Amino acid sequence: MTAVIASAPGKVVLCGEYAVLDGAPAISMAVDRRATVKVSDANSDWHCVSAPGYSSLEGRFVSDGATIDWLQGGDEYRLVDAVWRTVGHTGNRYLSIELDTRAFLDDLSGSKIGVGSSAALVVALVAALGGSSDVLDLAIRSHRSFQRGAGSGVDIATGVSGGLIEYRMSEAAISQLRWPSGLSYRLVWTGVSASTGAQLERLQLAGRRVSRDALARAAETMATAWRSASAVMSEYPAYIESLRKFSVDHDLGIFDAGHDELVTEAAAAGLVYKPCGAGGGDVGILLGTSDEQLDDFIIRREARECQVLKTHLEPHGVEMERH
Repeated sequence: MTAVIASAPGKVVLCGEYAVLDGAPAISMAVDRRATVKVSDANSDWHCVSAPGYSSLEGRFVSDGATIDWLQGGDEYRLVDAVWRTVGHTGNRYLSIELDTRAFLDDLSGSKIGVGSSAALVVALVAALGGSSDVLDLAIRSHRSFQRGAGSGVDIATGVSGGLIEYRMSEAAISQLRWPSGLSYRLVWTGVSASTGAQLERLQLAGRRVSRDALARAAETMATAWRSASAVMSEYPAYIESLRKFSVDHDLGIFDAGHDELVTEAAAAGLVYKPCGAGGGDVGILLGTSDEQLDDFIIRREARECQVLKTHLEPHGVEMERH
């Protein structure tokens, strides 16, 4: 067969995290760190999976359509298992599947940066195995299977569409937005990886609190604000406070790993800083109305490990080519 190469971008959720599970809108931006999948013929009597930078173990399995029987690496490649069972494959040739998420690793520490590598990989793998039709639906179903039913699909939707989007979980509705004119940003890496799946489990165990409903209302207001720079800057402090109360009530640690200090110091400088991870670390976004303001703030924090990611808004979603 002709080799198929597909790629999809990661994401940063700007507002609506967790609230999207309750029907509120989420605003998410695709970032220019892409997961890449290459599917070609395998010179073997089984399908094989490799993942440079992730595992030295080659996965091996045989399959009849949507069924799958792992010869080795089943635990290591649960994501492939979830996609294969959802998409299926009717070809009569064995495949070589190469997964590459090295763009999602920190250059210095080698730690995974929390900008949606698993979702991007699912989108790329679905596209490579199933073609360009129904990628969104199949990828959402695959990723939920991988996460044992959890997740809103916002990370999948961002990987499929690229750019800046508003997303609602009901019917996986996507609206493409333009980045507000005059709004500057920098993405900041805490140096600490966090697990979205673990946080979703913690949320479920915590039960429903008043702050969860308040966050959903704040997310509606914040989503509307993303149409202009001035509205983003003026509405974010109230949203961040709602997110803080929600985090404390549900023991999620969203403002841990230095995020809380950055929120306070950015506000004192006339800027906005917001953590964008599920809790316990990952990335945040610094916002202002000029690049000079942001760079000055960052320079003054360099001695305290304020690491700016060389990562930007990615306008393109899932892409596929044949060789």
